[in-house]
Amino acid sequence: MRKDAVSALAKEQVGVPSPFGRATVVFLVNGEPEGAAAERARQFAARLGPPYSGPVLYRGRRKIRAALRFLLALFRWRPRLVYVMDMAVSGVLAAVAYKAATRARVVIDTGDAISALARALGRGWVGQRLTELLERLSLRAADLLVVRGHGHQEWLARRGFTRVEVIPDGVDTRVFRPMSVEALRRHLNAEGKLVVGVVGSLHWSPQVGFCYGWELIEALARAKDIPLVGVIVGDGSGLPKLREQARAAGVADRVHFVGRVLLEQLPAYINLMDVCLSTQTNDLVGQVRTTGKLPLYLACGRFVVASRVGEAARLLPDEMLIPYEGRDQYVEALAERLRWLARHPQALALGEANIALARQHFEYEVLASRVRSIFDRLLGEG
Repeated sequence: MRKDAVSALAKEQVGVPSPFGRATVVFLVNGEPEGAAAERARQFAARLGPPYSGPVLYRGRRKIRAALRFLLALFRWRPRLVYVMDMAVSGVLAAVAYKAATRARVVIDTGDAISALARALGRGWVGQRLTELLERLSLRAADLLVVRGHGHQEWLARRGFTRVEVIPDGVDTRVFRPMSVEALRRHLNAEGKLVVGVVGSLHWSPQVGFCYGWELIEALARAKDIPLVGVIVGDGSGLPKLREQARAAGVADRVHFVGRVLLEQLPAYINLMDVCLSTQTNDLVGQVRTTGKLPLYLACGRFVVASRVGEAARLLPDEMLIPYEGRDQYVEALAERLRWLARHPQALALGEANIALARQHFEYEVLASRVRSIFDRLLGEG
């Protein structure tokens, strides 16, 4: 979908008022209109209703210039509360500067412990120090932090930060739901085979040497004795490396690299997957996360195989969890779990119970109600 079309759709959904009006809340998205953070902001804004259904503003690619644009927009809208989506420099600096000038409230919503993530991604010394400064500024300047996982809340509490609420990644269960995809299965020649898939941004990490999808390819290589088909949905710098990994492992003919798909097409591809993978490393980076794809998998009633880390470990049954004690151990255990599922396909029906989990814990209507209560408390409304 073109960026201008997404932006127009966002404005239509949220009901952005006149540029010369005043908004109680403004959402600053540190990213593009097509991104997951933008979708989260739009979902909240569309469901909150008056007086909190304020405009959603997007950063774009030029981060420093975007901070100035954000700040000018805030003075134009004059909100009483600024909701920053993702802990990144443009939105944080604009919100903190606006708060200093007006005493407005600031909420920062983050799904990562960004300093730990910067180290894990192998950023240089300067990048790591700047990320640490940004994290400290955010933690001290925000009136409230919204995090996506209970592990993040617990980690912050140990550091003395208690103004923290858990609002996990969300899903619209009217869009993401079980559906028949037999035509797509035939198109990919996956009939009669166990389809194992993953959805994610394929950003390669030189420091750790992998990205989303690596575990699927390695598991396929170790389970060549069973009829498996891999499906990887997503795009990024890691895609060429995953293709090469599949070729070197001798499983290139068993993996479909779908690339990036439109949001409206994504439910069909998730329903194509008999098993969805949700792998997080057992360190601070993984322990604080929900990951935005897990609620989508659950809402579609898929059987999920996840590392026993973060929110997945709190919610999923033992049949869907594997301890993460290192790459080789995890991939070997994953291959064995896939073998077991191929021999006991009736176990896949356990995924149906995940629909109720999605509705209870991740439905955007539920999450927006919690966000409204936060706004009421911070602004003295309600």
